[in-house]
Amino acid sequence: MAIKIQIDPHTLTRAIERGTTKDEIVNVLTSGFDMPAKRHRKCKAKVFDYNQTRLGRFYEQKRIEVIYAIESDRIITITAYVFYGNWGEQK
Repeated sequence: MAIKIQIDPHTLTRAIERGTTKDEIVNVLTSGFDMPAKRHRKCKAKVFDYNQTRLGRFYEQKRIEVIYAIESDRIITITAYVFYGNWGEQK
């Protein structure tokens, strides 16, 4: 049985403000790399090609980090952070 992903409405609202989408959050959770997280939480991240301007500045890539918890048979998102820059080949 596959684990279900539950994106909290607060997570999605903040994620959109920060420049990511529901589809990208799911992509990070299903194919991102593990990162350390605090307080018994988990974190996955992934670098995406961006090649766009955000807030008046051009960025080649964006890295999305999703903080989440696992409760029984589902992943529940807590928040998503978006960083803009260049991470080279790290994806």
